[in-house]
Amino acid sequence: MNRIEPHTLAPPADLAPPVPAVEILSAEKTYPNGTQALLPVDLSIGEGEFVTLLGPSGCGKSTLLKMVAGMLDPSDGRLLVWRKPVSQLHDSTRKMSFVFQSPTLMPWASVQTNVRLPLDLAGVPRKEADARVAESLALVGLEKFADALPRALSGGMQMRVSIARGLVTQPDLLLMDEPFGALDEITRHKLDADLLELWRKKKLTVIFVTHSIHEAVFLSSRVVMMAARPGRVVEQFQIDEPYPRQADFMVTPGFARYAKQLQDSLLRASATEEEAAP
Repeated sequence: MNRIEPHTLAPPADLAPPVPAVEILSAEKTYPNGTQALLPVDLSIGEGEFVTLLGPSGCGKSTLLKMVAGMLDPSDGRLLVWRKPVSQLHDSTRKMSFVFQSPTLMPWASVQTNVRLPLDLAGVPRKEADARVAESLALVGLEKFADALPRALSGGMQMRVSIARGLVTQPDLLLMDEPFGALDEITRHKLDADLLELWRKKKLTVIFVTHSIHEAVFLSSRVVMMAARPGRVVEQFQIDEPYPRQADFMVTPGFARYAKQLQDSLLRASATEEEAAP
């Protein structure tokens, strides 16, 4: 089994532990109507990790991700990004980007204009902004579509535009809320592989939300399983497989073993949810 067990060995005295990219410290969320969306969550995510949040619908994956992004405030507890509150991130050299479930593109604007939007909002000079847009489009393989309108692109290409917009600010932390869930399997697998290449090339820290066990195994260095009613972390799994991971990894015994562990964990999380239902 690959569940994470508590470590008892301390690091050598002359080696300071690395600063976590994200620290979630007893953070919980209760809405004004009394609905408790998240029990207190404690989770640390190291720089360079690819961590996936997995679990049944309603378990708070997206809520937790939006709390990390500063889009939602916790009802209690704290969230730190590089040891600072999210609200102070603008004072840091570190940057964070969020990729939503749907591309959320401006339909009247070109691909280039859509990708440049965060830089325009930040007041980045046009010459510098255009250079960074060109770099981001090249990273996602859309440099030939800079002048196209979103309606001329497939769903997968529109998602690439959204990812390029997330990369254009040159983030260190990339938050992704089930970005490929609405795509067909072939396109989804291609974008998963492309995302891993970007993660490695740009040395990103990624927190990724999905409902797909296979996607979680393929992408992740660690998977965090959540349960609902109310949302909470119930198990964690380290995916101890080397990168780069190619499509043939998905037909190996190791992949099947991890998928089975996550499937069993998801069934336990779902059963817990049913027991908690009124």
